[in-house]
Amino acid sequence: MSGKNVTDMVLANAAGIAKAARILESGGLVAVPTETVYGLAARADSAEAVARIYAAKGRPDFNPLIVHVRDVAQAERYGIFAPEARALADAHWPGPLTLVVPACTDAGLADAVSAGLATIALRAPAHPVMRALLSAVDFPLAAPSANRSGFISPTSAAHVIASLGGRIDLVLDGGVTTAGVESTIVAVRADGSLEELRPGPLQIAAPGKGGHIEAPGQLASHYAPGKPLRLNAMTAANNEFLIGFGAVQGDCTLSASGDVNEAAAKLYACLHEAANAPQPRIAVATVPMEGVGRAINDRLRRAAA
Repeated sequence: MSGKNVTDMVLANAAGIAKAARILESGGLVAVPTETVYGLAARADSAEAVARIYAAKGRPDFNPLIVHVRDVAQAERYGIFAPEARALADAHWPGPLTLVVPACTDAGLADAVSAGLATIALRAPAHPVMRALLSAVDFPLAAPSANRSGFISPTSAAHVIASLGGRIDLVLDGGVTTAGVESTIVAVRADGSLEELRPGPLQIAAPGKGGHIEAPGQLASHYAPGKPLRLNAMTAANNEFLIGFGAVQGDCTLSASGDVNEAAAKLYACLHEAANAPQPRIAVATVPMEGVGRAINDRLRRAAA
């Protein structure tokens, strides 16, 4: 179904969710709000549908996708949950935590979901629209962020249309997302040890990891606004759009009060505004490395790469 010239946008009410479920059942692509950013959903058990995600996003096929499920019981059909993984899921699902665990050999999902790896990334989202959609279908949903690969993630339906309009079938408009940055990703290894693959809204005590691409958001250059971006700015040059924080007032300010949670919620909206501004360059004020500020700085570093 995807690849059409016009992308429909409907309210994320019961009728809209039912329409989205029908499109997904037939192999189409639907953008849907989560508590983090808008995701581009397709049925994870269809190789053809998953291939459409990669095509619509222009996403490299070595970059795995997160599989969204209703709950731990559904997740255990597709991944092997050690006690440590089960404890994390019980504590933080539904919510903005993605767990990378060994994949079941008989999971029945499209190979492209895991990009050929022996692990799978699973999340039970908290957003009521995504949860309603997962309850309306009998398959899990592969759903990376609903934007062209490498560019700014979408926190509103308008952001999705600007990036993917004409390339997908439907956008469920559920308003602006709240967490603002993508989920925290933690890998649970066979020995029970934890590794943070991507910082996010949840703070999990786990050492970070470099190395090979094992989860979304690990590419060195990502979340790019299409303009040079300078970090830790106190003021802007004449040719720069300034994104402010705290005492540094900008053309768009993440949080005048210095609240990192407010800054996370506004991060991508400010980056979209900066990308569309007449200034050819972007400057961003310093955001502290506390709480979700770690995730903000991770996204900004990759945007500046």
